[in-house]
Amino acid sequence: MKLIVAIIKPFKLDDVREALHEIDVHGMTVTEAKGFGRQKGHTEIYRGAEYAIEFLPKVRLEIGVADDKVDTAIEAIGNAARTGKIGDGKIFVMPIEQAIRIRTEESGDVAL
Repeated sequence: MKLIVAIIKPFKLDDVREALHEIDVHGMTVTEAKGFGRQKGHTEIYRGAEYAIEFLPKVRLEIGVADDKVDTAIEAIGNAARTGKIGDGKIFVMPIEQAIRIRTEESGDVAL
């Protein structure tokens, strides 16, 4: 099992959710986040004053997937989140030692 952590633009969340649903990956945790990468923020003008926005709004997704679905899930997330512009985000993949569904005490892939 793997934990996929994806940092994406907020307006791409529904596209990513639908893409994962199409490949039969269900369930994710979504957290609002702020951050920056190479784009290092941007400036905005509000009522004539210029403001530096250093941390941009992002969405962090955490998705547990079985080993055989990892590559498909990564491809689905990448295709759905990609705009082709700087700041599209990142995808990280980490191993999961064990997953347990609290209600039924099922463990392993079936708990996902």
